[in-house]
Amino acid sequence: MTRQRRLRVVSGSPAVADRDRLVFRKRKGKRRPRLVLEAVLMMAGGLGLLALLLQLPQLIDLDSLLLVSTALSHLIGGLTLLLKGVLQLLGVLMLGGLGLLALFSLFVGLVRLVQAAFVPLPQRGNRSRGAVVLTNRRERQRRS
Repeated sequence: MTRQRRLRVVSGSPAVADRDRLVFRKRKGKRRPRLVLEAVLMMAGGLGLLALLLQLPQLIDLDSLLLVSTALSHLIGGLTLLLKGVLQLLGVLMLGGLGLLALFSLFVGLVRLVQAAFVPLPQRGNRSRGAVVLTNRRERQRRS
């Protein structure tokens, strides 16, 4: 049995089943003029952006270092305010959680106090005469 590189497509009609089809085809590579055109366009775009950046200080009358330092100071100030806000929010949530824990423990303590004061405890020593509780085998064998 030889190994075939072609797969057969099975379908309902015999005419389609007789045709062979390549499954793993090699893709055609890009042609050289297209590759050269892509490279030239990318270089032209890069040169255009560099020319725009070089003319930016003439178009806008701002010192670039001053612009960068003010932007950084505003960024640091904003991050500081954000951190303060997050810490205040966490503090409020923690205080709310502690308040809920205090109310819960107060409620549970009140329930236990009511149970201890008004619910009668089961008597351990006085068992009813009809009920026989056997705890282990030796007691069962002694009583029987």
